[in-house]
Amino acid sequence: MGLLQEKLKLYREPQKYMAQGVYPYFREIYGKQGTEVNMGGQNVLMFGSNAYTGLTGDQRIIDAAKAALDKYGSGCAGSRFLNGTLDLHVQLEKELAEFEHKDDALCFSTGFFVNSGVLAVICGREDYIICDERDHASIVDGRRLSFAKQLKFKHNDMADLEKQLQKCEPNAVKLIVVDGVFSMEGDLAKLPEIVELKKKYNASIMVDEAHGLGVFGKEGRGVCDHFGVTDDIDLIMGTFSKSLASIGGFIAADFDTINWLRHTCRTYIFSASNTPAATAAAREALHIMRSEPERMEKLWKVTNYALKRFREEGFEIGDTESPIIPLYVRDVEKTFVVTKMAFDNGVFINPVIPPACAPQDTLVRFALMATHTEEQVERGVQALKKVFTELGILK
Repeated sequence: MGLLQEKLKLYREPQKYMAQGVYPYFREIYGKQGTEVNMGGQNVLMFGSNAYTGLTGDQRIIDAAKAALDKYGSGCAGSRFLNGTLDLHVQLEKELAEFEHKDDALCFSTGFFVNSGVLAVICGREDYIICDERDHASIVDGRRLSFAKQLKFKHNDMADLEKQLQKCEPNAVKLIVVDGVFSMEGDLAKLPEIVELKKKYNASIMVDEAHGLGVFGKEGRGVCDHFGVTDDIDLIMGTFSKSLASIGGFIAADFDTINWLRHTCRTYIFSASNTPAATAAAREALHIMRSEPERMEKLWKVTNYALKRFREEGFEIGDTESPIIPLYVRDVEKTFVVTKMAFDNGVFINPVIPPACAPQDTLVRFALMATHTEEQVERGVQALKKVFTELGILK
């Protein structure tokens, strides 16, 4: 056995939780994602999904993906840069640019590749990337790959953001990068205040709309539209894996920015292009989302019901303003136990532990879809109330 294997065999953190019977990851689902799923032979309520529009099993999307398979085959066998661009990719990019009120857009094979690739090349050595400390891991990895100078500000702390901006050279490029909806805590970036600071310090802004798309704004355009600041946001990123019921991602911006990224972004140039089926599925989901505003209305009705019920029962849910509801546990070991007990009581939820949060902020994440019913939410609330009470988290 080599030195590498000797080193890695010491990593036994997962095995510790497996031995305790509370390891929560990689559970197999038999069938389509929906509000209720079969996991390992057990039917459970699904409150761990990012499918906010509830479209993952929609037959129209499945049919669109099948049609793309028949027409284009199973893959593109190359990158967008060379032989992997389909008319289908270009059509979707045009529709996304129009949707986000930007000049142009680029589609990537994953949302992670959007952030990690764009941030790696968008700024140079004399520039600055300034991130919220709770930005998504893909943003963190993207800025690490960049040669730009790196600054962080305390979560949603505008005074600290201004302090970081004051450290920058006045004539240097300064890119502020934030999640529109923070994926663990469910709160929103303070975009109106960030825009004010952008103008004051001649900065630029990139917003990750992964969890805002299909949830906020007109036709589900996202948090930028929700706050009415789209024209002041320089780059808007989104994913297909949540509200758009597929896999992939995009960046929308002005013509010159997209021209630069199209020819320099390594995760775009050196990755195989998104499959025809995934591209067609995302495009059909976008059409449905725009034509069926009642989906977002249903999502918010069930979200408001869940927020009300969790608050009534005394759960600590922080500052969430979205269908992402954090239920704070504030103990790593108990977070795994809560997840296991909830599953045993017929509820699937996601544990959130470091590095996704600080050790004292561990939580379980309860997420809603437009297809959830109030009755399902009530079952979830009652099951979690039982678990939290038994563990002494809920008094």
